[in-house]
Amino acid sequence: MAKFIVAIKDDMLKRARIQAREEGTSVSAVLRDYLAEYAGMKVTKEKAISNLLWLSQHAKSRRGNYQWIRGELHER
Repeated sequence: MAKFIVAIKDDMLKRARIQAREEGTSVSAVLRDYLAEYAGMKVTKEKAISNLLWLSQHAKSRRGNYQWIRGELHER
């Protein structure tokens, strides 16, 4: 496992340690979980986009030959 250094203000670290202790964890564990989630966001986003595109290509609903008229769409 790699280690890295993060510079933060002393009072912020103190508050983070107190919060982590109240939650039964450590600041390191909180940061590790956050970074794991952060690192996985791009993959999750790409999968969601891919799934959406697949669904749009394979949807059974179609608009048919009707040409939408802008004015009709915005009638109140």
